[in-house]
Amino acid sequence: MSRVLVKAASFAADIALTFDWYVKEAGETIAWRYFTAVDRTLAKLAQHSGLGKKRRFRHPELQDLHSFRVEPPFEVHLIFYRYTDKELSAERLMSGRRDLGRRLREPPGSAID
Repeated sequence: MSRVLVKAASFAADIALTFDWYVKEAGETIAWRYFTAVDRTLAKLAQHSGLGKKRRFRHPELQDLHSFRVEPPFEVHLIFYRYTDKELSAERLMSGRRDLGRRLREPPGSAID
């Protein structure tokens, strides 16, 4: 069953910031490959939301979050999401090499990934 995909404003900001970073650091071709990998990963999660890992953060705002790695070669980036039977809500997108419990509560762009 495919769920309706909803992208939170924070997710949209995260992907825009990361796309811009890739344009500056690696070029437009790589940035578009990144965008495509994120899009494919979201489509996979909309079909099979249980693929991701249930996260166990202490902060109440982060309860019920799951994460899943973006397709290679961008697998260092994680999509954080929640889901129901009908909807997949993409909440954040960031490097998994961060203090995730803290960074997930910060607004997009508050630190460089």
